[in-house]
Amino acid sequence: MGSGPDSAPQSMHKRCVKPSQPALLVWHVRFTSTLGTVEAAQYPAHWEADVVLSDGGTAHVRPIRPADADRLRSFYSRLSEESIYFRFFGPHPRLSDREIARFTNVDYVDRVALIATIGADMVAVIRYDRIEPGEAEVAFLVEDAHQGRGVASVLLEHLAATARERGIARFVADVLPANRKMMAVLKQVGYTAQSRFADGVVRMTLDLTPTETAQEVTASREHRAESRSIERLLSPGSVAVVGAGREPGGVGQTVLRNLLAADFTGPVYPVHREARAVAGVRAYPSVTAIDGEVDLAVLAVPADGVIEVVKECAEKGVRGLIVVSSGFGETGPEGRARQDELVRIARAYGLRVVGPNCLGIANTDSSVRLNATLAATIPGQGRVGFFSQSGALGTALLQRVAQRGMGISSFVSAGNRADVSGNDLLQYWEEDPRTDVILLYLESLGNPRKFARLARRISRRKPIVVVKSGGTTQGVPTGHAAPVLGLPDTALSSLFEQAGVIRVEDLIQQFDVAQLLAYQPLPTGPRVGLVSNSDALALLAVDACVRAGLDPRPPVNLGARAGAAEFGAALSSVVQDVDAVVVIYMPPIPGPADEVAAELLRVSRDCGKPVLATFEGKIGVPRGLRTGAAPERGSIPSYAAPEEAVRALAHVVRHARWRKQPAGVLEEIEGVDTAAARRIVLARLGRAALEDRLESRIELDPSELLACYGLTVWPAEVVGSPEEAVEAAERLGWPVVLKAADPEAAKRAGTVRLGLSGPDGVREAFAGLTEQLGSGAVLAVQRMAPQPAVPTVVSVIEDSAFGAVVSFGLGEVTARLLRDEVYRLAPLTREDAAMLVSSPRAAPLLFGGYGYPPVAVEALEDLLVRVGRLADDLPEVARLDLDPVLVGESEVIVLGARAVLSSPQGPRVDAGPRRLG
Repeated sequence: MGSGPDSAPQSMHKRCVKPSQPALLVWHVRFTSTLGTVEAAQYPAHWEADVVLSDGGTAHVRPIRPADADRLRSFYSRLSEESIYFRFFGPHPRLSDREIARFTNVDYVDRVALIATIGADMVAVIRYDRIEPGEAEVAFLVEDAHQGRGVASVLLEHLAATARERGIARFVADVLPANRKMMAVLKQVGYTAQSRFADGVVRMTLDLTPTETAQEVTASREHRAESRSIERLLSPGSVAVVGAGREPGGVGQTVLRNLLAADFTGPVYPVHREARAVAGVRAYPSVTAIDGEVDLAVLAVPADGVIEVVKECAEKGVRGLIVVSSGFGETGPEGRARQDELVRIARAYGLRVVGPNCLGIANTDSSVRLNATLAATIPGQGRVGFFSQSGALGTALLQRVAQRGMGISSFVSAGNRADVSGNDLLQYWEEDPRTDVILLYLESLGNPRKFARLARRISRRKPIVVVKSGGTTQGVPTGHAAPVLGLPDTALSSLFEQAGVIRVEDLIQQFDVAQLLAYQPLPTGPRVGLVSNSDALALLAVDACVRAGLDPRPPVNLGARAGAAEFGAALSSVVQDVDAVVVIYMPPIPGPADEVAAELLRVSRDCGKPVLATFEGKIGVPRGLRTGAAPERGSIPSYAAPEEAVRALAHVVRHARWRKQPAGVLEEIEGVDTAAARRIVLARLGRAALEDRLESRIELDPSELLACYGLTVWPAEVVGSPEEAVEAAERLGWPVVLKAADPEAAKRAGTVRLGLSGPDGVREAFAGLTEQLGSGAVLAVQRMAPQPAVPTVVSVIEDSAFGAVVSFGLGEVTARLLRDEVYRLAPLTREDAAMLVSSPRAAPLLFGGYGYPPVAVEALEDLLVRVGRLADDLPEVARLDLDPVLVGESEVIVLGARAVLSSPQGPRVDAGPRRLG
């Protein structure tokens, strides 16, 4: 590395870099695990990643290859003398052919090197050499021109992940005392670091065990980098519109005219191969011909010409692209390939891409005034950030926001969301002081687990209101770079709930909720006061409150002739004893509306509680209910009908209740042996590998595995005859149950015989079940559990998009038929487990409802936390079902368990070092 911030040159132990080293070491190392034997020299493609740097630019990280020899030479030639001195502890003006060969030929096990590239150039390299079992020396070097961009830290994150994958637990590095920047990089990565001085160098040792601090550092760096990358898009100093045609109505000229009409604060450059001017503005034949700097380029050229323009933009130094052109993934395989190539090239050259096939982006900040969209109508300044994947829908959405009198802080239409996604915008809006509320219209989720992680953090400060389409099919629109979700839509709603996200059914509800959140405080509880001049409408509001789970107080009916004084007095009185007030002003004949509105604003301004209205049936924030010329904090939102006001309020009440709950922390759990559990799983997968069965479902008796997490499965013995059943009952202890052993058959009603206390009863039950299920039925005997107890079902699903998910529901037949189950991402906090238990519709049966005795809820929550820990520790567990789990008055008993394993195809989504996608 060189001497820039966050990128000081790193020294490798001297014996690893002596010029006297042989030109090429030939390695024949094989990496052996229980999953089989892998050739060490096989190129590990899963280590490749696109990353965002600290300044918002992008780079590509990948393992080095022998073909990188010339690239390494060129990189080395651009280094300063200081960078070389810090790296080699002395002058070293050039790398010999032997050194080049050594550095570019690695075995990807004991010797690993990763490089960062921007465009075709290598800008950084990091490497480790194993020096003893579990320990390796690390060295890295960053080109001087790219120091201070966070390249070193992101490379170190990726190399640490590869090292752990190869069984290395520690990095050591020898550093010259003057190389303080390198020492800072090693210390700031978050791993446990030690250093000692000897023989004129500082030897630093990093323990690569992931720590909470290291994870926080990684998340913080990711947040800053991704936020900065979006800030560069939304706050450009200049914009080029490529494909701005001379004919009015074209896509390019429409964007150009909208930029000009919004009075963008920087220069706008039309680009047209032939025209000398477009819309009265001087045009340029290419992006590279523009005589000023270009921060943002809007591409409105045919799809087959986009790649060429992207390369021109990279040459010009453009930092962001908006591709409004269609003809990409939405058109089929050929278009998808073109879309993938667009993203690959853009990221390789350090550019972020909005689109393709998108509406564009807008920023209402008075210092920017950016309308780089196809929409002529952009709402004024406001406190709401708005993300929409649909370009076609975006125009209508912006018009509706404007019609309601609401403002926005910024708007992004991502189209096919090939690169910039909702997750990126969440990172930006989290810190944006102009954004208080976040609206997302989602057609797909590219990285759901990351979304949940970000949303859970951000929702504590800024509400997130989501409309997610495709709920009935869980499909993904053609062209979207996102996986099809394997979980049911109810699971998605549960996971949104866990993250504090407000999910609404449609766009009207989204705007209804947004205008309440943007201008009024959060309620502190569910008590709702009602002030109305219409008995009928007040009764409708009361009914709506009850249906929504709110606590309505008797409405104050003022009569049809009530004016400002009456409404003001009533509101002043009612607001004292409730958590929110709905005001209904619907005079049968025109009344003093302005005076009433002014009085409502006066009373509500300092009450600290949300006040919302049905004010003459108006939708949005009418002028009379605004605190300023434009809607500001304290403005009163209005709804067409009181039911709509109540519905919006109910969403906000639930969100406020979620915010009050402790965030929860992951605790250490007694009686957990993760290492033993991993040995059990890997041993089973190893046997399956020898049998060449890794592609099939690999069954595992989970009893021993669950015991590693402090959970016991009651034994059950499979029997093939009445006499075997009697003998099993004698061994297990009376009384017993006889039941269907097949998990699917066990779900049918009447497949369990309870309370069998003697041989005759067992024989009779065996005959009855055999007749019911057929002669081939498999039956099992198990000791009878104490009664009364409530049967429940706990499951783990390793989802390709969400990772480990825990589900919970009651085991009664009716609950199963109604799919009355809820979900949470693993691992689980105690608070997560409590919400799992209390969320099913049948949950009152666990808490003493309907005549049932209260059961051991705390013990059930403890079981869920342990299962969540297992799910998080072991991605190889593709499916785990505990069915049934009986919850009694004093204990929880697992009567049945089944596990299915699979070999992971790489790290979990959102696991490991930072990466885009």
